[in-house]
Amino acid sequence: MKHTVTVGTRGSQLALWQASYVKQQFFHYHPDVQIELKIIKTTGDTIQNRTLVGLGKGVFTKEIEIALLNENIDLAVHSLKDLPTELPDGLCIAAIPTREDPRDVLISSTRLPLHELTNEAKIGTTSPRRKAQLLYIRPDLHVVDVRGNVDTRLRKLQETELDGIILAAAGLKRLQKEDLITEYFAPDKFVPAVGQGALAIETRVEDSRTQQLLSPLNDSMTTTEITAERTLLESLGGGCQLPIGAYAKQHNEKLSLIGTVCHPLGKKRIVEQATEDIDNPQELGRLVAEKLRKNGAHELMHT
Repeated sequence: MKHTVTVGTRGSQLALWQASYVKQQFFHYHPDVQIELKIIKTTGDTIQNRTLVGLGKGVFTKEIEIALLNENIDLAVHSLKDLPTELPDGLCIAAIPTREDPRDVLISSTRLPLHELTNEAKIGTTSPRRKAQLLYIRPDLHVVDVRGNVDTRLRKLQETELDGIILAAAGLKRLQKEDLITEYFAPDKFVPAVGQGALAIETRVEDSRTQQLLSPLNDSMTTTEITAERTLLESLGGGCQLPIGAYAKQHNEKLSLIGTVCHPLGKKRIVEQATEDIDNPQELGRLVAEKLRKNGAHELMHT
């Protein structure tokens, strides 16, 4: 009888793509293992008519993690940027596959880049980080909340008076919609979310068998970069609902990290960066976090 592994995932088109990708990779290395997907609805999926700011951490992960702890599933596939830096007791990240494009992108209805959009153009995003950086670059913009999955946001761009929306390049590329992208934002000019473009495969700490099966799916370079980013976020005490961004990149034997903390309305943006050897990403994350703190990040985070 075949060993069966159950994968927990959200039900959006992108989440299912991500879970199916992990399933394919898993099957590639372990063709003798049967893999099943189980869709789990999260708090973030249920609340569609208002902002998620103020609801705390883990709005897209909590219910999936409960299923994991209750042994209803064997592993969970998350967008890594949705996963809080502090995991529930008994759970761990077992693998981080190779990262997709981490950049944020603009899709504009007129195909004009950000700097060419009309004065007071209306841009849709639910991310405090994206809103803050948009307003820092273009204080005249009207930034409005637009929630929903990728297709929902694309539809709202067509059906409403929005001039553009900001999305992650990774999701659009995974869904083969990159031809819709008007402009890619350079990570040093528009700093991505911590872990953006990467997936996290979460398991139970004591489930060494599943961890061993997942080992070939882990990409060491991506894991090193993500570790630096998540250490920065953890050191600042922030979460995905604060205007904090971080992006690490490995070059040869060096690891560079850029971090930003913004005023919620874009009135100020602090950016710091550093480069260290690749063997201590945690130290690099703490270093850049400390530089941000010394430059006033704590005050901005509690504005």
